[in-house]
Amino acid sequence: MTTPDPTMKAITEAVAAGREGQIDSARQRLLSLWGDVGVTGDPLHRCTLAHFLADLHDDPAAALAWDIRAYDAAEAVTDHRVQEHHASLHIAGFYPSLHLNLADGYRRLGAFDLASEHITAAKGHAGALAADEYGDLIRTAITEVETAINQHDTAPRSNAWGPAR
Repeated sequence: MTTPDPTMKAITEAVAAGREGQIDSARQRLLSLWGDVGVTGDPLHRCTLAHFLADLHDDPAAALAWDIRAYDAAEAVTDHRVQEHHASLHIAGFYPSLHLNLADGYRRLGAFDLASEHITAAKGHAGALAADEYGDLIRTAITEVETAINQHDTAPRSNAWGPAR
């Protein structure tokens, strides 16, 4: 049984607002939550907040800074902790997306060697993704970012919500 988590509920609500086009409001709500959680708070909260905050920045360096925070926080998250939020989750399933975002951020900044390292890691972790719509979305994005890296293309990609990254 999962335990209700008011912070995760607030994150989910802010993300939903962003997906409905309320980008500035979503960013402000997530930043406010980040201020409440802090850099030493619950790693699941930090990982989730930073992951979604990265999507809300036009500037690739700012987005990458949030992606790095998300990855760093994930390193401290356990399966037990994510399963308190949702019983079906495993921290291993976070890594394909986290590495994908790092690869894309480094690619956008022209750091193709680092981008290649992270896209390789994303592919290596892709086996943790379910055979569902989300898994398909991440696998497709891994292929697209890998192609862009190989072409030394730094152009932004469209994002499901938020600014183009």
